[in-house]
Amino acid sequence: MPLDGRIYAGLDWGSQSHYVWVTDAEGTALGERVFPHSGAGLTALAAWVQTWSAHGAQAIVAVEMPRGAIVETLLASGCHVWGINPKQVDRFRDRYTVAGAKDDRRDARVLAEAARTDPQAFRVLEPADPVTAQLQECSRHDEELGDDTVRLCNRLRDLLQRTWPELLQLSPAADEPWLWVLLARAPTPAAAAALRPVWLRQLLRRHRIRRFTADDVRRVLRTPSVYVTPGTREGVTARIRDLIIQLEVVHRQRGLTHRQLVALLEQLRTPSPSDRCREHPDAEILQSLPGIGTRIAGTMLAEAADALRRRDYHALRAHTGIAPVTRQSGKSRVVQMRYACNHRLQRAVYCWAQTARCRDPYTRAHYQRLRAAGHNHARAQRGIIDRLLRILIVLLATDTLYDAARRGAPRAA
Repeated sequence: MPLDGRIYAGLDWGSQSHYVWVTDAEGTALGERVFPHSGAGLTALAAWVQTWSAHGAQAIVAVEMPRGAIVETLLASGCHVWGINPKQVDRFRDRYTVAGAKDDRRDARVLAEAARTDPQAFRVLEPADPVTAQLQECSRHDEELGDDTVRLCNRLRDLLQRTWPELLQLSPAADEPWLWVLLARAPTPAAAAALRPVWLRQLLRRHRIRRFTADDVRRVLRTPSVYVTPGTREGVTARIRDLIIQLEVVHRQRGLTHRQLVALLEQLRTPSPSDRCREHPDAEILQSLPGIGTRIAGTMLAEAADALRRRDYHALRAHTGIAPVTRQSGKSRVVQMRYACNHRLQRAVYCWAQTARCRDPYTRAHYQRLRAAGHNHARAQRGIIDRLLRILIVLLATDTLYDAARRGAPRAA
C-alpha cells in the first residue's frame, strides 16, 4: 500500500449486511469485507476503514445512500464520505459487465473504482448541524401528518357523499375541525336535526366560522337526506366515529409539530458562534422573502441545507426541479421539465411561488409577462421559482434581508 495518496472504499448498502471493497489509487484491490447492520457492525466498519488512514493514506468511502446510520457513523469516526446518485452507479456498472450482472461485491467494487476514476461525479458529505437534523425530521413528520390528514378526510368525504351528501355543502372537502366536532356529536341526519341552535352558535363561534350562521347550518342539517339500505347508515356511522377520532389525533399532532417547527426556526434565526460575523442568519434572510411561511422555510432549510450553505444556485435549481433537461441528438433538440429532483423541495417551492404570486406585485407582474409570452401556467410557475431562487442566493451571498422598496415599481407585462 502506498504511504501517500488516497485509498478508495466502495460500500454497498444492504438491509442485513454491508459489503466493502477497498482499492488504492492505482486500482489494485487491497481488501474486502462484509459487516452486519448493527451498532457493533457499523462501528467495526468505520474502524476498519480508519485503519487505512492510520498507514498514511486518506480513506475515501463512496456510498449511494447519502444519509442514515452508516453515513453518520462514518462521519462521526472522521472518515471522508462521498455520495453519488444510484442511477449514475448503474451506468458505471456497465464498465465491468454488459450482461447486466449485479451483486453486492460487484457494486462495492464499482463504487470504489468510480470514486477513483471519476471523483467529480461525487459530492462530499458533511455532518449535519444538530438543529438542522432535527428540523429535517420535524419537517418531514409535519408533511407526513398533512398527507395522513388528507387521506383521512378523503375517506370521510367518500362516506358522506354516499350517505349524507347535503352536509358537504358546509365543507366540501370535509377537512374542517368544526365539522368533525359536529359529526362526533351527531353522526346521522336524524341526530343532527335535533341539535339546538344555541349549541350550533357556540360551535361556529369557537371555531371562528363566519361564512354562514347557525340558522344556515340548521337548515342544511334538517334537509331530507338520501335513502340508503337499512343497516348501511349504522355501519357507516361506526366508520365515521373512528375516522373522527383519528382525524382529531392527527390534527392535534400536526399542531404540536408545527409549534416545534417554529421553535427550531427561531433557533436557526439566532446567530451561532461561527456566524457572529454575519448580521443575518440564513433562516432570517429566507423568511424575509415574500411567500415564505413556516413550513416552506422549514423544508427549504432542511432539504437544501448543503446548497444554501454553499450559495449554489445551480444545485438549488436542480434539487427543486426547476433546471430544465435538454436532450439533443443530431437535428433533434428537446427541452423538458426535470423529474429527477427532491420532491419535497419541489412541492415547497411550488407553494412558495403560488403564495408569492398572490401577495407580491413584482412576482405577479413577472408571472403575467411569462403568460403573455405564451408560456403555460406550469412553465410560468417554474419561471417564478427560478427568479425567486436567484434573488435568494444573492441575498444570502450579500447577507441582506429582502426589501421590496429597493426594487422600484413593478414592470407591467
